[in-house]
Amino acid sequence: MFGPMFKPSSAARFMPLIGVALAGTAALPATVQAAGGGAYYRAELSAPAPKGKFVARGIVWSCEGTSCVGARGSSRPLMMCASLAREAGEVKGFIADGKALEAEELARCNGAA
Repeated sequence: MFGPMFKPSSAARFMPLIGVALAGTAALPATVQAAGGGAYYRAELSAPAPKGKFVARGIVWSCEGTSCVGARGSSRPLMMCASLAREAGEVKGFIADGKALEAEELARCNGAA
């Protein structure tokens, strides 16, 4: 009865795929930022990290020796530091978006671990 009259155009059939593709690119900037050396978080550990890559508080940390980097997460820097300390050990220095945690904050970071 309504067959050919209400048949979606070929462009309309691909709209859901276009939406999925655009949604997938929303996570790309953080991934590219970390891979390109522009990590949002930088940390120096007291001892080498037990693993080269691991997830803590929803982000992937990449560590080489005592240096670790990670893309931006959704938590405050102190919480990100504490989650890193729980997974990798004592944190000697922690920088978020170019701003270093103060000595008091670092003590809280390691104390929460």
